[in-house]
Amino acid sequence: MNNATLLYYQLPLLTVIGGGIVLLLLEAFASSGGRRWLMHAAVLTGLVALFATWLVWRRISAFGPVSLYGGMLLADKFSLFLCFVFIIATLLATLISADFFREHAILYGELYALLHFATAGMMILAMAGDLVTVFLGIETMSLAAYVMTGAFRRQKRPSEAAMKYFLTGAFATAILLYGIALVYGATGSTNLAEIQKAGAAHGQPIFLIGEMMLVAAFAFKIAAVPFHMWAPDAYEGAPTPITGYMAAGIKAAAIAGILRVFLGGFGGPVLPFGQLGWATVLMWISFLTMTVGNVAALRQENIKRLLAYSSIAHAGYLLLGVVAAGTAEHGIDVARSAILYYLLAYTFTTLGVFGVVAWVGRKGDERQLVDDWAGLAARHPAAALAMTVFLLSLGGIPPTGGFFGKFYVFRAAMESGGQLIWLVVAAVLNSVVSVYYYLRIVMTMYFREPTREATPLTSRAMVTALAICAVVVLLMGVIPESWLDMATSSTMLALPGGP
Repeated sequence: MNNATLLYYQLPLLTVIGGGIVLLLLEAFASSGGRRWLMHAAVLTGLVALFATWLVWRRISAFGPVSLYGGMLLADKFSLFLCFVFIIATLLATLISADFFREHAILYGELYALLHFATAGMMILAMAGDLVTVFLGIETMSLAAYVMTGAFRRQKRPSEAAMKYFLTGAFATAILLYGIALVYGATGSTNLAEIQKAGAAHGQPIFLIGEMMLVAAFAFKIAAVPFHMWAPDAYEGAPTPITGYMAAGIKAAAIAGILRVFLGGFGGPVLPFGQLGWATVLMWISFLTMTVGNVAALRQENIKRLLAYSSIAHAGYLLLGVVAAGTAEHGIDVARSAILYYLLAYTFTTLGVFGVVAWVGRKGDERQLVDDWAGLAARHPAAALAMTVFLLSLGGIPPTGGFFGKFYVFRAAMESGGQLIWLVVAAVLNSVVSVYYYLRIVMTMYFREPTREATPLTSRAMVTALAICAVVVLLMGVIPESWLDMATSSTMLALPGGP
């Protein structure tokens, strides 16, 4: 493969990285008035990256997936679908954040560059064909997220949240690196395809320990129980648009990494099964995550902490899909397509719900308590309607994308074998529990008298982003087949030397 072709397959990634560098330079050298255009430049970069993703998608449709740099990166429809999700998350977060940053005096244009660098890390993780690339993607993504979490530099709570996030993230990184070292010691390779082929090494204790350490490291990144304690504080302390970006994009990227590593390098007829199989461990983590997340959300008065525990519960539902993909004998693509559909619906829903939270609150009056939303429907019916759509989608109520996301994941788990029926029942019961705290917010908006007048932000960009999110969430619920078909066409994982 010549250099031009090699670069062509990396166009989406190179566009996002180049855009981040350009935005950083604009921030450094632009005048105060020129910085007002940083949001427009960030949106333009995102649109160019979407176009680049489409171009590479067409080429892969014609010529098939390719392995880059000796299998370090893999360009296939799976990675491109996720790149599409990540870029959409970045575009929506940019539109939501511009006027929010201005209102709250977060006049740091480098945050737009950090959004792009975090997205680049996510894309590297989705394209990873080697454990070294997995590490690079996670760290590129995480370092940018740590900084963005502490964007309120002069406030104690955000600084504390950023420090907690950084320390727990560093701990997860240490576990990840040690796990990679143990797997390398057992197999002699960090390449996922070579790890999958090293059959004799799979029964070694050193390999099993490394495998479990990788499970723990990824559980940290998706805030799965019992590695979830950082999430509520980080979500509450970060600026609200950044919280939405973290809840949607970083979770999607970590799930992408789990699919790459555990279905690629640790897949097959042996590794997922048994008492020490990764699917068995993830099955119990999934149950604990969805249960603890929903039960803890019931007691929350702060809406950002409530949504943080809701995000933890959704990580449990996604892990159910991962376990279904790992244990399925014939329906593995069904489970993968369900996960991809879920991630797309969850991205639009999550950024939408946090976008409404950001829109309603002004500086010094962010209305982060549930009671602060009393009577919102009477004063701002469009915002209350959008919030209701997003909350119903999170709860899995039709006709929304969130309903079909859960439906497809649960169906895939049912078809993967009888061993997951109990977990599907638990997931359904947890979904019923979650409806209570979502409808509590809806009831507060529509059936409570306002305690004080809400003065939302005046932001065309934010309203545009919320309208896009609401329309897509409803379209995914009304015509889910076309969205599922796109996800199904993206399920094939490319491996060096494989399909």
